[in-house]
Formats: sequence, C-alpha cells, structure tokens
Amino acid sequence: MAKLVKKNPSVKKPRKSKSAVPDDRYIKVIGALCLLCSLYLAVAFVSYLFSWQEDQDKVLQFSWSLLGQSELAVDNWLGRLGAIVSNAFFYWGFGLASFGWAMMLAKLGWTLLTRRPIGTFWKYARNSVMTIVFMSLVLEFMLMSFSFPWGGAFGESTYIWLSSFLGNAGLFLFLVFIIGVCIIWNFNPQVKTPGMMDNLRMNINWPALFEMFKSDKPVKAFAGIESVDVPEKAAKTPLRPGFFTEFQNAFRNEPEQPPISTDEPFVFEEDLDFDLQPAHPKRHSTQDTTELEITETTQSFPEESDNDADADLLHSQLVKRPNMNPEVTHVEEDNINHSEPYDSTKDLSDYRYPTLELLLDYAEENVEIDRAELEANKDQIIATLLNYKIEITKIRATIGPTVTLYEIVPAAGVRISKIKNLEDDIALSLAALGIRIIAPIPGKGTIGIEVPNKKKQVVSLKEVLLSEKYSNAKMDLPIVLGKTIANEVFVADLGKMPHLLVAGATGQGKSVGINTILMSLLYKKHPSQLKLVLIDPKKVELFPYAKLVNHFLAILPGQDEAIVTETKKVIHTLNSLCIEMDERYDLLKKAHARNLREYNDKFVNRKLNPHNGHKFLPFIVLVIDEFADLIMTAGKEIELPIGRLAQLARAVGIHLIIATQRPSVNIITGVIKANFPARLAYKVASKVDSRTILDFGGAEQLIGRGDMLLSIGSSVIRLQCAFVDTPEVESVIDDISGQRGYPEPYYLPEYQDDDTLINGAKGLKYSELDEMFEDAARVIVQNQLGSTSMIQRRLKLGYNRAGRIMDQLEAVGIVGPNEGSKPREVLIFNEMELDTYLQDLRSRN
Repeated sequence: MAKLVKKNPSVKKPRKSKSAVPDDRYIKVIGALCLLCSLYLAVAFVSYLFSWQEDQDKVLQFSWSLLGQSELAVDNWLGRLGAIVSNAFFYWGFGLASFGWAMMLAKLGWTLLTRRPIGTFWKYARNSVMTIVFMSLVLEFMLMSFSFPWGGAFGESTYIWLSSFLGNAGLFLFLVFIIGVCIIWNFNPQVKTPGMMDNLRMNINWPALFEMFKSDKPVKAFAGIESVDVPEKAAKTPLRPGFFTEFQNAFRNEPEQPPISTDEPFVFEEDLDFDLQPAHPKRHSTQDTTELEITETTQSFPEESDNDADADLLHSQLVKRPNMNPEVTHVEEDNINHSEPYDSTKDLSDYRYPTLELLLDYAEENVEIDRAELEANKDQIIATLLNYKIEITKIRATIGPTVTLYEIVPAAGVRISKIKNLEDDIALSLAALGIRIIAPIPGKGTIGIEVPNKKKQVVSLKEVLLSEKYSNAKMDLPIVLGKTIANEVFVADLGKMPHLLVAGATGQGKSVGINTILMSLLYKKHPSQLKLVLIDPKKVELFPYAKLVNHFLAILPGQDEAIVTETKKVIHTLNSLCIEMDERYDLLKKAHARNLREYNDKFVNRKLNPHNGHKFLPFIVLVIDEFADLIMTAGKEIELPIGRLAQLARAVGIHLIIATQRPSVNIITGVIKANFPARLAYKVASKVDSRTILDFGGAEQLIGRGDMLLSIGSSVIRLQCAFVDTPEVESVIDDISGQRGYPEPYYLPEYQDDDTLINGAKGLKYSELDEMFEDAARVIVQNQLGSTSMIQRRLKLGYNRAGRIMDQLEAVGIVGPNEGSKPREVLIFNEMELDTYLQDLRSRN
C-alpha cells in the first residue's frame, strides 16, 4: 500500500536557479558601445592630425582640468575631450600607430555584436598590440626629425634606449630582422633549390615507373638509384585522384612522353602545385590568388598508342588557357627575347643631374619680420574700419615672404561690399602700395587684406628645390613657382595645367619666372624624358640654353641656331610641332592608348614592337618668351598652329608656356584664353590688363619683383616667385652641357611652306604647283604615256595649262624630258609608287 505523506505548508519549494550565462542583449550592448568608442577614437585621431599644433599647448598646460574650462576653445572636432584623448594616445602613447587601438575596439565590438567566439578576438588583439608597438618604434626611427609625434612617447623612449645600445645601424638591422621573422612566421615562404626538378626529371625510367603503378612488384623506376621497395600495403592502396596530374604538371616539359595505358580510365584534376611529400587532401583557400586562371576539367586517358600525337592531344586537353587578345599575343611573341623593361635612360646612363651647389642661397639676406610692424598694421586696419562704423570680431595675420595676409571676421550685419570699397582708404592709412582685399576668401568665412611687408624676403630657387614637396613630387612635369602667402613652397604639374600663359609689365619678373620653370624641369627630368622647344624673338633671354642642344633641345632639321628667333622659322617650328602631334596621335591609336603616360608604360613593359614604328616618346615643352611680337609680325600664321596645339597637344605630351608683356585682347585672343586655363599674372599697369589675363582684377595691385597671381580654373593663389640669377642659370647649363650628350639633337618633323622650293625641282615652289597636278600625274601613270594632248582630253584643259603641268611633272621627276614628237618617258611605273611619292611630297609641305 502506498503511504500518504502529508505536506508541510511551512516548507517552501526551492526556486529555480537563474542561468549563469548573461542575457544576450547585454553582450550586444557592450559590443555596440565598443563600436561607438572605436568611431569616437578614429574621429578624434583624424582631427588630431590637423589640429595638434593649435591644441597641444592647451592640452599640455591644462591636462585633464581642460574638461572644466568651458570658456577655452579647441580645434579638435570632438571638443575638449577629443583633444585630451587624442593627445594622450598620440603624444604620450604610440603616435600614429594609435589607430590600431581604434581598430582593435572595432573588432571587439563586432565580435560581441555578432556573437562570434571571443577566442578569435584574442589572437587578433595579440597581433594588433605587437603591431602597434613595432610600428611606433619604426615610425620614430624613420621620422624622428619631424616635430609631429609619429611614434609617441613610447616610440621615442624605446628608440633612444635601443639606439644607444645598438647604434642606428644595429637598430636598422634589428628592425629588418623582425620584419623578416614576421614574414616567415605568417607566410612560410618555400625556397626551392634551382635545378632539382630538372635533375630528377632526367633520371626517371618512365616505363618502369608506370609498371610500378600497375603491378605490386618492386621495380627500379629511377636510373642511378637502387630498387625501390614498395610495401605490399602501399602497393595495393588505390591512388588518390590527381596523382598522375601532379606528375604530368611536374614533368610537362619532357620532350618524349611514354605511352599511357590503363584498363580503367582515371579522372584527372588540374592542380598548380606539385609536392614530392606524401599527398594529403588539399584545401583551396579563397585568399590565394594567381594571375593565370585554370579551369578544372575531367578527361579520361586515350587508348594506348605508339603515336606521340595522342600524348600531345592529351596535354592540350588537360590545360585550358584563358582567352587572349590575338593582337596582344602577337606583340608578346615579337618581344619574347626582351623580358626586361625598356630603360629610356640607357643611352645616357652616365648622365648626372645638376647639383644644388650650383645655385646661390639668399637666406643670409633674409630679414626677420618686425612684430611691431604687424601690431601697428593690425591696429591701423581696425581703426580705419571703425571710422566707417565697421566692427570686426577677430583678426589674424599670416606672414609671407613679401606680403602679410590679415584675415578679419566682421561683426554680424556688416555688408562685405562696404569693406571691399575701402581698399584705397586702407592703403592710405597704412601708407602702403599694393593693398588687395579678398572678400570673401574662398573656402573660409573671413575677409582677407593683403598688405606688403616693408622688409621683403628673397625666395631663392635653391631653397624651394630643397623642399620635400619638390623632391618627393610624383608628377610628369613638376614646376616649382615659389612660395605662397603662408610661406609654403608651391609645386604644380605642367602636365595637368596643361598649358601656361604668363603675362605682366616689363621688369616685373617674367624672365626670372621662365628661368625658374626651366630650371625646375632640368633638375627633375632626364634628357630622354624631356625636350624643349625655345622661341625667343628678343634673342637675348633664352640664348644660354643653346648649349643644351644635344641634351634637352628639339629643333628642325637643318636649323642653324638652337634657339628660334626669326618669325619665318617660328612658323615652321609651330607647324612642325603640329605634324609631330599628328604622328604621335597615330602611334597612340595603334597602341590603343589614351595619353602619353599609358603609351610609354606599354612601351617600357615591352607591349609595343619597335619594328611597327613604336618608340619611347619624351615630353615636349614649347616656351615662347615674347608672344606679342610674333602676333604683330605674323598674326594668323602664328595664332592658328598655337590654337591647334593648345586644343589637342595635351594628350600626346606637348605643353605650351607663352609669355607676353602686352596683355591686350588682340594678343591674348579668345581662342588662346579658352585653351589656357592656367594663367600667371605679374604686375600690370591697369585693371583692364588684369581682366584680360585673369578675367578679374587684382594684378594691378601687385608690388612687382616676382609678386604674382596664379589662376588655375576657379582658384587664385598669390605667390612670390623664386629668384634665380643669370650666372646661376649659366652654371647649371654648363654643368649639363659638359657631360656626354646624344650624337645629334632631337629632330622635329620637316615642314615646308608653299613658298619653299621643292628639293630637286629646278626652282619650282610648292605654291606654283597646279591644282590639277595630282590628277594629271595619275592619268600619266595609269596610261604610262607622257603626252600633253592626253592631259588636255582627259582633264579638259587648255594646251598652255596642260603644257605647264607637264613641265611641273618633269621638274619633280614623274616624267622624263621632252623628246620632240615622241611621248615623254614615264619614270613611275604604278599607282602605288605614285601614291607614296605624292604622300612624301605633301608631308614635306
């Protein structure tokens, strides 16, 4: 019988224990918080890169108490907290490597948010911490000379200790060793002994090897090696798929393949790797990439045959190559013996770039800016504006080499036009010439007042060429123009301008500016990469560059002087450049290249065949020193080729620099202005001239002596041109011309105008050729009959005109001399030969 148990009401039931695993939502919230902190750190770090100089003194002075200084403003995008946090990580921590902490927080947040195993994060965190520590030391080792805390306090202290212990050379070797260890540990590169596979392939006894695969008996498969005993278990073990394919790939270059036969067909897998170690199933990783794509196919063995064609067929079926452009394949076959990239500098491999010691340093002549002058100008500007009831809330000065920019922020409700109209009043109060007001400054909410310094600094060419902006410039044609108002070196790419128009009154620095541009090109480019076409109607400015005729200059065939000075030869040179441009476009069309850079890259990489007319094309820079004189004397004959070059020559690497001291509308026409988006204006006499050059005023307010405005598109920059004296230019030119040059100059295509005599035509000019000359020549060659009456009948001409055409045909060598009543002898035998002759005649014209 079952006993009845009375329940005790005083005894409570045990509660169910809660799970020890926390709620899934808490973990996701923590993950989202980690992502938020990561984003906050990243934004603060990026802001620190731009605002560290303004905020560092405030952060170091107030430290964490800065959080309570509500009236203190910082430039960091995330406020005072962002300034403190970023300074702590960068300055007191690990420098630029601190971005790794933000990435590590992002990884942790994503791991928690997606509920992935936390074990994967610890491996990532370990590697990240090691990378942060190592990069902090590397950055400090490489960039310690800069004021920015690249490696932070940790990198600096570690570098100081290691450099004192190992020395700089020892520290460098230590860092290289660490990098090598990391590569070996993470990638495990395999180093194969060259020639090992070749020796193994030569000693294989193929029939015995395949007998070993079919039978269980031990056989001698390798010549020179004792018999290989195959264990019974291993011999009966079925071969894994792909085994024969690995041997097929390993010994694919064997000239004679043994016949292959089997009772049952094997399935082949295409595999790029061949390993002599015991085979294991190979996992294909998605991270492995190869240039050649192999399509996996299955193919059974053909029946046994003594014909080697079956083996070749099997080989062609096993390997499927990707589709290739027939033209590219042909090009690669033509260049099969030229595996190394083409070096355009090889012909002048011993060429030495000019040294900066050839230039003078004017730093000793520079003077320090007078702080009292800045304060006096500031007070005078404020007082002048207050006289006209214009209040400002902020004023800031940016000191340049010759001009100081005062940026003012007007009070609310002040109209900008009122300040703009006070330009002359401010100039009067400051007793200074060249006051220029920018209202407003593009990209800023301020108004700029440019005031010339009383004591001006000289910007030397040597100083700007020593700058990192120039030495590290990755440009096609880097030209250094001088310094900006912020005292920063300004380097531009002539290849992207793509042409430059220089204008200004006499004696304001145009010639010095052209010398600065040419010097910056000579210091950066090899003679094989750049050619100059120099036109100087004044005959005195560019003559020193004539010594570079076998290095950097491009001239016409038969040209007596390297620098073009005569107007007629200028016309020939410009038209010759047009022919050069057309020829280059033909080469780009054949090479399927859009611009000169793509074309030269293909030629350097041996993708273009020189036997098809392709060649390395250097940049060509055309410099015209006094354009106004040419327009006055030649007019349309100069303007038309200039306009054509300006419109089309950019893509083929021909760039123009035109200078003039008369910026009038009849000199700088609409066609020229439309194709010269980059314009450089020195001081001019009137606002009209400034508008002619720049389309706006301002150039008339410049102070001269190299002070200039550069307009590129919609942006305007005020620059102080770098100064280089004539003796410095001559020293650099003498240094280059004293070296070995090319045997002959770079010749432009030959050009003949209508007034030029035809070579070997007995005084006949191109302009004297009859309009029906080519038609008459074709009639004569088609019929092989040199008869004047036939020209009359076929072309319906009068006898006198037909006789003159026949004389012209005799003069150029198409028909022979008159033989009385007999027809003249025809010296060209078919139309193909005639077309070639006429094409040559037209090209010379």
